[in-house]
Amino acid sequence: MPRAPDPHEPEIVASLERAGELCEDLTPVVYDRLFREQPEMEILFWRDQNLQIRGEMLTRVIQAILDFVGERLYSRTLIQSEVVVHEGYDVPPEVFRTFFATVRDAVREVCGDDWRPEWEAAWETTLADLDWYVTHPDQAMTPV
Repeated sequence: MPRAPDPHEPEIVASLERAGELCEDLTPVVYDRLFREQPEMEILFWRDQNLQIRGEMLTRVIQAILDFVGERLYSRTLIQSEVVVHEGYDVPPEVFRTFFATVRDAVREVCGDDWRPEWEAAWETTLADLDWYVTHPDQAMTPV
C-alpha cells in the first residue's frame, strides 16, 4: 500500500525542476563532480564515451529519489539491490553511498543563487533517510 508523500517532496521536486530549467542536462555536472570527489570511479566508465550510461543511471537515481519522497512504491528495495549490484562493478558501498549527495550538490551548483534554505533542509533530511537503505542492503524487511 502506498504511503503518504514525504513532507519534503515539494522542496525536492522544486529544486530538481529549477535545476532542469537552468541546465539542459545534469549528467556532465553530476559526473564531473563525482569524478572530482571519487577519482577512482572514472575508470569504471571507460566505455561510456557518449554519456548514455551515465545519463541512464542519473535518470534512474532521480526517479528513485522522486519515488522515495513520494509514495515509495519501489525505491527502498531498488536502492538496497543496487548497492549489491554495484559492488559487483567494484563500486564500494561507501562510494555508492555518496552518490545521492553528489546529485544534491550538483543540483545546488546549477541552481546557484536560486538555491533556497528550505531545499537544503529537505535534501539533508532526505539524504539521511536514504542513507539507511544504502547502509542496510541486506534487510528483507525495511521500515516504511
